Amino acid sequence: MTHTTTQQPARRTSTAVVPVLAFAGIVVAVMQTLLVPVIKDLPKLLGTAPSNATWVLTSTLLAGAVATPIMGRLGDLFGKRRMLLTSLSVMVVGSLIAGFTSDLLVMIAGRALQGFAMGAIPLGIGLMRDMLPREKLGSAMALMSSSIGVGGGLALPLAALVAQHADWHSLFFLAAGLGVVSIVLTLVAVPESPMRAEGTFDVLGAIGLSAGLVLFLLPITKGSDWGWSSGTTLGLFGASAVVLVLWGVMELRVKAPLVDLRTTVRRSVLFTNLASIMVGVSFYVVSLVLPQLLQLPKATGYGLGQSMVVAGLCVAPLGLTMMFTAPVYARISAKYGPKVTLIIGMVIIGIGYGAGLGLMSAAWQTIIIAVVLGAGIGLAYSSLPALIVGSVPASETGAANGLNTLMRSIGTSVSSAVIGMVLANTASDAGGVAIPTMHGFRVSFLIATGAVAVGLVMALFLPRQRQATKPQLRASSAEDAALERAQEVLGGFRGRVLNTDGDPVARAKVTLIDRRGRQAGATLSGEDGSYALAVPAEGAYVLAARAAGHGPLASSATHSGDDRPVDLDLALPGETVPA
Repeated sequence: MTHTTTQQPARRTSTAVVPVLAFAGIVVAVMQTLLVPVIKDLPKLLGTAPSNATWVLTSTLLAGAVATPIMGRLGDLFGKRRMLLTSLSVMVVGSLIAGFTSDLLVMIAGRALQGFAMGAIPLGIGLMRDMLPREKLGSAMALMSSSIGVGGGLALPLAALVAQHADWHSLFFLAAGLGVVSIVLTLVAVPESPMRAEGTFDVLGAIGLSAGLVLFLLPITKGSDWGWSSGTTLGLFGASAVVLVLWGVMELRVKAPLVDLRTTVRRSVLFTNLASIMVGVSFYVVSLVLPQLLQLPKATGYGLGQSMVVAGLCVAPLGLTMMFTAPVYARISAKYGPKVTLIIGMVIIGIGYGAGLGLMSAAWQTIIIAVVLGAGIGLAYSSLPALIVGSVPASETGAANGLNTLMRSIGTSVSSAVIGMVLANTASDAGGVAIPTMHGFRVSFLIATGAVAVGLVMALFLPRQRQATKPQLRASSAEDAALERAQEVLGGFRGRVLNTDGDPVARAKVTLIDRRGRQAGATLSGEDGSYALAVPAEGAYVLAARAAGHGPLASSATHSGDDRPVDLDLALPGETVPA
């Protein structure tokens, strides 16, 4: 995948950029849990069977999974702010459609448009990387990444309050209003990023990935209804495998793919994404278990008999704690690196679920569970974008973080399906109504603990961070950002662009070309003529340099793939050419 920077300096950003982007992330994350307080009433409200009503939730998950990598790539190509505004606008339209209907099919369409906005989170992370100074980037990305959980956690009490005292359609009008506010704030406070990727949008890749994801996630979310051994479920899983394999082969042959699979198989990216799936699984378990435990009547012998609003308030600390862990993450990561922070977060999640096995007999105990899990999930979520950002070129930030967000979405989808199946299979019958049991709740917590353990193993396989602050880049201008990014990655080429008199040439464009003749990177030299470019893999390259008033130059060089950058000065020809 080719990439470059624009030749325009980055715009000065205001102090409002971080809270505005974080607010946008919280708003779109609200869509995932918006209907949780009324989920049991959806069949009656929509006049349909329970199996059909679940599509109102499934459509949002599917649309969000499909949208995140696509919007990330479009943001890299055409502007992250532009695509962020597009995502929010689509969400507002979807909210209005859902707010004015009680028809199942129309409601599903509106909810799918709401889920489309999930691409805003990787876009926000990309904007932060491109614009923020080093000292602010760590905590800012942590807050943006955690907004997925923050929005989901805070939506529960708010949605419960609205649903209990007003018509349930008011939830959608509230969502539309939040979306409009977010759009206005983004227009006012967030400048467009100067960073751009070169190339075209991979339409076939987008279609193939979308088809593969739908075929994969559909049986996951509906498997408990259809039967896990049914022909429909197994057939869709098989079709998904075929489509995704064919898609992967195609992506490897495309010059500018939607997802650079060669980048995703790097050790740092691969294990970060695998760990993200496990974190997504663990996050959604608490959201599914605690509200039901709190609202079950005390007559069951284990239910806590709380109202919808009180149940939402007891779970709200999950999101609030995640929000407040962002500055804590920044301090820990600055000293030990995001890998260590991810490991600490997963250990805390494991402790929270382990302790939760014995803390389900009172409402105040559920608050303790929510706080501990919020701290752990907040640290884990905060670490993920830093690990991704430190492993990919700047021009691929949107697509890479979109893929990482997709991995978390897959985790939540798997969690929803598995925990739903567990609770259904362990439920007791009370007058023809299936009631979740304490055994089912504890098995769910054990599954979450197991997922965290697997994620912890994945995190241990991440490469050791050479510098704790490596992903935290100074972006005072597009040129400086490109230089620092390349200088801080392992391996690559660096040097100075000079004229025949040995004087530095500023703002010369230096392009890295691989053995296949494809552009593998590009940057502009600094005021002192210095440049630095990371290499995607070991091998032979050509460095081409050109500047206004100078002739072009091409120089061959080879990188062995080790950690040492290769020093190479580029002397532009003495003859001049038209600028």
